Amino acid sequence: MKKAILTLLAGTLLCLSAAAWGGLGHKTVIAIAERHLTEKTKANIARYFDYDLKEDATWMDKHRFDEPIAYTTSWHVYNVDENHNYDPNPRLAKGDCLHGIAIACYNLKHYKELSDSAVVMNVRMLIHFVGDMHCPVHSYLPGPRNFWQCNLEGHGSGTFHHFYDEMPKYLWPSLSPDELAAELDNCKAGARRKLASGTLFDWAKACGDRNALIYEINPPLTVDLAPDTVERSRELVSLQLRDAGYRLARLLNELFGK
Repeated sequence: MKKAILTLLAGTLLCLSAAAWGGLGHKTVIAIAERHLTEKTKANIARYFDYDLKEDATWMDKHRFDEPIAYTTSWHVYNVDENHNYDPNPRLAKGDCLHGIAIACYNLKHYKELSDSAVVMNVRMLIHFVGDMHCPVHSYLPGPRNFWQCNLEGHGSGTFHHFYDEMPKYLWPSLSPDELAAELDNCKAGARRKLASGTLFDWAKACGDRNALIYEINPPLTVDLAPDTVERSRELVSLQLRDAGYRLARLLNELFGK
């Protein structure tokens, strides 16, 4: 019995550590998106949310084990193959990040026909999973899963996955989400449109290409991470947060801007 409890606890802790970007990262993605929403989009979303969307940035993480939505637990991550193309690997047979985004978009295309609570739930999925999709350790490359225990100078011990989930906080400890959004939102309209164009599969490929950098900084199973891991991750994390914000803005404008 004790062994069963310990096994269950270990599995729970493993899942809980898969909280991409932490609060700062997820809120920054939404803050960047909010800077590029049309007035009509904002007005239509406000019919369902009498508060800032950033307040629900990590709702899916906090409630992932609630019985009504426990089926979404695997939807926070996804697989890419050796060429960084999306790979619907059977290890995520219950669905993955792209699956979650696609379902939310499908439902929200008809949001006026949904109950208010259904709209809120699907928006929560969308704003969270777009952020998750861009987190370096949430696009699983072939090879060892990124939950090995390691040490990062100045930040203690934890899983490799945990350190990248927390990376925005390490990089910008004194900035608010809105301040960080203002700093990262550095593209003109044409560049924003280009980055936000394409399909979910295109985005998965772009994320896989970029996120592979973390394994150049620290090869899989490295125990003592390079002391400059945080600084060497700055450009990668900045670009992923920025692009996630632009892509989220595109989806929200397409769904609520009519």
